[in-house]
Amino acid sequence: MPETGWTVALQEYVDRAVGRRGGDKSAIKPGHRQRFHWPPHPISYDFHVHPSDFSGLTHFEAYGESFPVKVARTPHGVFGRCEDLWHEDRGETDAEMLANLRASSEPLLARQRLINETLEQPGRFTGSIGELDALSKLKLLYCSNRDVAHEARVQIEKRASDFSWVPALLFILADNSHPYRRSAQWCVLDLFESFPAFVAATELEHQAVIAIRHLMENAPDDHARTIYKAGVVLGGHLPYRYGGDALFDLLNAPSRIGRRAAIHGLYHVAEWVPDRKDEVVTALRAHQDEEPLLTWYAHAIAKDVEEGEVEHVVEPTFEDEER
Repeated sequence: MPETGWTVALQEYVDRAVGRRGGDKSAIKPGHRQRFHWPPHPISYDFHVHPSDFSGLTHFEAYGESFPVKVARTPHGVFGRCEDLWHEDRGETDAEMLANLRASSEPLLARQRLINETLEQPGRFTGSIGELDALSKLKLLYCSNRDVAHEARVQIEKRASDFSWVPALLFILADNSHPYRRSAQWCVLDLFESFPAFVAATELEHQAVIAIRHLMENAPDDHARTIYKAGVVLGGHLPYRYGGDALFDLLNAPSRIGRRAAIHGLYHVAEWVPDRKDEVVTALRAHQDEEPLLTWYAHAIAKDVEEGEVEHVVEPTFEDEER
């Protein structure tokens, strides 16, 4: 699909997600990333069961599929090996082994089904995320499982120079409708920490900064610490031409979440653009926020910058803020 079609396809994808929620456009707070490791350690190794011992054959069923299972009956119990799922389990009887194997296979089966659900496909995904087309990788950034979204992000980063990803990534930053947009936006911001890898020239950098600024300006939440990440990207990775100026302006953003991220981002501007250190200190010392906590935070960061502290004061949390 041509790059100009990706944003159209993503808009249609987001609209369908909103439709499934009856028009609700509120963001869902995603959980923390839980790293997925598969296959698990093969339990037969611990009991020295030889591959030739798996002489029987049975199966278990899950989600309408039948999975063949090789069986080894030993003095240590019954072992089952499902090669389709790269997994083993054991029990005292055939029935117990199959029940255990079915239960311990659920993390993989659930992940595979969720990937296809995110891609709006039936069944379970049995391929490689790296082999998916560009649009599918972009859709997976919206997966409710943040480890799946992370894998899609990794695969996009590996192919940063293969496609013109930036318009689609800017679309995701501007999205204010998909329930899992915060996780997707975090992934985009993480990619933009290596922004030069995505463009042959820097003319798109200004567009990226504008998109990040808009994300911060009216942010009602900091789910997945996305807005915090936005300040880091502007101040720590794009501070030279446009990012620093945007952060100074964002000290007056309507969103208290955005203002907090801007205060932190300015610490990194002073770190990476030493010529602006005095400007940063002056702006932060002068900052009087309607949120007293942010006034304190701005002044504390100004002190850290002025004194050349390597570690800055920890970002404060509002009393009514869900973290």
